Amino acid sequence: MSVALQLAMNDISKSFAGVSALGGVDFTLRPGEVHALLGANGAGKSTLMKILSGAYAADGGTIRIGARELSIASPADAKAEGIHCVYQEVDTSLVPHLTVAENMMLDRIAAGKGSMWMNWSAIGREAEAVLARIGSRIPVTRRADELTLAEKQIVLIARLLVQEAKFVILDEPTAPLSLEEADRLFGIMDELKKQGIGIVFISHRLPEVKQVSDRITVMRDGKVVLSEPAGAVEPGDIVRAMLGRSFEEEYPKAAVPIGETLLEVEDIAAGHRVRGVSLNVRRGEIVAVVGLVGAGKTELSRLLFGADPADRGAVKVGGGTANIASPADALRSGIALVPEERRKEGILVGSSVLHNLSLPILKQLSGALGFLSRLSERRHAEGTIGRLGIRTASTGQLVGYLSGGNQQKVAIGKWMSTDAEVFMFDEPTKGVDIGAKRDIFRIIGELAAAGKGVLYLTCEFAEALGLADRILVMCDGAIVKQFDRGGVTMEELLYYASAGKEDMA
Repeated sequence: MSVALQLAMNDISKSFAGVSALGGVDFTLRPGEVHALLGANGAGKSTLMKILSGAYAADGGTIRIGARELSIASPADAKAEGIHCVYQEVDTSLVPHLTVAENMMLDRIAAGKGSMWMNWSAIGREAEAVLARIGSRIPVTRRADELTLAEKQIVLIARLLVQEAKFVILDEPTAPLSLEEADRLFGIMDELKKQGIGIVFISHRLPEVKQVSDRITVMRDGKVVLSEPAGAVEPGDIVRAMLGRSFEEEYPKAAVPIGETLLEVEDIAAGHRVRGVSLNVRRGEIVAVVGLVGAGKTELSRLLFGADPADRGAVKVGGGTANIASPADALRSGIALVPEERRKEGILVGSSVLHNLSLPILKQLSGALGFLSRLSERRHAEGTIGRLGIRTASTGQLVGYLSGGNQQKVAIGKWMSTDAEVFMFDEPTKGVDIGAKRDIFRIIGELAAAGKGVLYLTCEFAEALGLADRILVMCDGAIVKQFDRGGVTMEELLYYASAGKEDMA
């Protein structure tokens, strides 16, 4: 296969149970380019890429490289044509107890080609050479379970070079990465481009899409609604194409009366990660804590929720002192947390939507004798699903099979019927598409309108500017600046978040 030939998907259609998921989609990928594929949840982009990578079979249409039509019936067929995919969940793609070199050469070792599987020094040398091609010096003798998420992604990309990939699908590759790690990934993508590899880039972060992409295609309702060179479209054009309306129309900030103080935090600290933080949240108020990765936002949320012990400090909820030594104490005090790592800490991926939503309120759903009412449990789940717009086949659907946005809605929904007065959200839109973000922002607005207090911890400064009544800037474990709504720009937030000083502003 010549690397100079274009990959083209023409008139691709796909239906599930009679419902159209793709309706005559055209998509092309040229060698040596980054083509961003965007769309809200349910737009069809994942289905299109699963057809390209062999996970799904198309109902109609063709896939060609140059003039040659491909027959892709499985992932193995796609790989044989040089089409590979790197998924967001990198941990599931590596064997943890094997070394970097062994993971990179896994397919070759498993196939037992020649004597390569026995020649470990040759494996190591080739692995080092491949990593060098993308500017990485990860020790090839390190075990995969000793790597950071960013390093694991690099190993997966290096494995694609071993397999002589010509076209690569990167599905949300920056979602788990810090800004610095994402920049390193973009450098590797540039190296792949120089080597003639075409990249499909799926991301929900519009600034990075504009930064790295050569072309941008947007899908909505199973069709392509925009496909242009990246330099010809603005972020507002992309949002309108995704949603069918503008960002301002989709996320209006409702005026909510702000009442008495619900949460008071005084001088809470833990080691060097949280250094004497004091803040308050009032009834009906959304307070954003913004900061770069590593600022201490997650550590602060864990202290307030009792997941980690504090060295010092006091917490009051509703005017009364809260002795929070565990998450159970936090819940009894009226504090709920939607954590950043939702799959590890926010939901039970192997349990149903029904059971996840009912878990915190089993006593409420049980009768006088302590037996759980299945009817009450089902009605509660159905009501929460409808209220939050959770897209699921049924209440019995396993949460692990939902999209990231719908998993996040379940993580939020399980607290909605509790007695919580203060809701903390730690990076709630991480890895979530723009349509699901709309729903999450709406839910947060409804909580504020219901008189709850909201503490919104995020590194997405634009979200804080759009949502918050007050913004606190966190840097190196401390709150360094506070702004009222409308009193700060994106540039000022970034300045203080990156250790800018007052006298230099």
